[in-house]
Amino acid sequence: MANLGRATALLASGTLVSRVLGFGRQWLLLFALGGTGLVTDAFQTANSAPNAVYAIISQGILNAVLIPQIVRAAKHPDGGQGYINKLVTLGLVVFAGITAIATLLSPQLMWLLGVHNSKVVDLAVVFAYWSMPQVFFYGLYSLLGEVLNARNSFGPFTWAPVLNNIIAIAALGLFLVLYGQQPVKTVGDWPPDKIFILAGGSTLGIAAQAIVLFAFWRRVGLRFRLDFSWRGMDLRTVGRAAGWTFAMLVCTQLAGNYQTFVANTASGAHRAGPAGIATTWLIFMLPFSIIAVSVVTAYFTRMAEHARDENFESFRTDYSTAVRQIVLLISVCASVLIVTAFSFSRVFTSDYIPYGFVLIAFVLGLVPSVIGFVSLRALYSLGDTRSPFVYTLVQAILVAIGLSICLALPLGIRAVGIALTVTIAGTVQAALSVIFLRRRLHGLHLHSVFGAVWHGFIAAVVAAVLGSFALFGADHLGGHAGFSTATAVSAVISMIIVGIVMVAAYVLVLRALRTPELLDAWTAVRRRLGRSQPAE
Repeated sequence: MANLGRATALLASGTLVSRVLGFGRQWLLLFALGGTGLVTDAFQTANSAPNAVYAIISQGILNAVLIPQIVRAAKHPDGGQGYINKLVTLGLVVFAGITAIATLLSPQLMWLLGVHNSKVVDLAVVFAYWSMPQVFFYGLYSLLGEVLNARNSFGPFTWAPVLNNIIAIAALGLFLVLYGQQPVKTVGDWPPDKIFILAGGSTLGIAAQAIVLFAFWRRVGLRFRLDFSWRGMDLRTVGRAAGWTFAMLVCTQLAGNYQTFVANTASGAHRAGPAGIATTWLIFMLPFSIIAVSVVTAYFTRMAEHARDENFESFRTDYSTAVRQIVLLISVCASVLIVTAFSFSRVFTSDYIPYGFVLIAFVLGLVPSVIGFVSLRALYSLGDTRSPFVYTLVQAILVAIGLSICLALPLGIRAVGIALTVTIAGTVQAALSVIFLRRRLHGLHLHSVFGAVWHGFIAAVVAAVLGSFALFGADHLGGHAGFSTATAVSAVISMIIVGIVMVAAYVLVLRALRTPELLDAWTAVRRRLGRSQPAE
């Protein structure tokens, strides 16, 4: 458990630094292009398009199928070296082919994603041409990083995005130096060098993030060489397992593309379109990435090992522990984000009101989403890719129905409807994931999980009430209302004040409820502090 704790801490710290830089990157982007408007949404749509393809590669084939295969290959006489070289070589070929096809289809993809305005469609397509190579490097990053994770080397995969964000921030800084802020409501003049710095700088960061991982292979005893001898990899078995996952991700991405299409119908000044949804989703993902991804990534390899050894009782224990830890940490984050939604949005844009409502709608689904994430990884560890397809299909259908209803909503609240649709469908998906996992394992330690969820909910509600009073006080600093959203700096100050009050209240309530997980964490901290003290 000590090694697992260090791994989780390393992952969380790397993710935190990366996310902070990611916020800086998004802030610079919105500062340069504006928080709302056709150009902002066109670039956001084009630059996020590679993520749709990457999600199929990463969440599907890699996480669901190949990582458990790598764990099993570690028992080979060569420690899995041969299998990994074949795997990476195959990945390079596949990623290159997918990237070439996606790049050629950029005009069609932009149209499918709802970029129809004649003023901006050509610009969006050129943005997409520069952005699509990210597919190759996203796939390479995920493959190389997951190989390292399977070897219990978690740091490089988590810290590599820091390099990506630094390069992207440098590119945006250069853009602002050369061209300054762009008009929000007009397309303006976009020569090739201007497009290259904005879109090409983003792609350069993704490339560096992937390539740097090769430098860490020797540390885990691996040496890469191209190996096209793919016989003996049992690709038929892998293909059958990946088939369900591929189908699942296709459903997810079709729903995601439809979401972008609907969001683009609301694009315009002072309305939350694709850029607004992407920015609020970035805020939503901050606690998700730092807490959920960090904890689960450290547990994932262990659960895969338990599944390989058919040690299902330990598997259930790890699953329950991961969920309980994450839920208690996430609940307070969700509460703080809801109370400070408008202040947090003000950090990024003066159009904070539409952003704030969208953020609240997303955050309502934060706790269910992390439970679903842990359950999904647990099913993947068991080699079960069919169950996730079934319940994700249900989720995708609910999203499609909800988005169709959103098309009838007024433009000003359409993005809020999109976020609520994602939250409702995600909650149903999370509930189904737990049901499928429970059936697969013939039981789970759910009693303790429900206890953690209930305690977290009670503490989060109390913290939200006290946080609202704290926000009211912070909003009147300086003698007049509006301080919490007056400027980006005042918004940050207000968030710090509210956050301190809410976290303190949350911890005190959990302590009053005698929540076991809180007591265990406090005991561990006291032991660590006790060991650090000098002997008398």
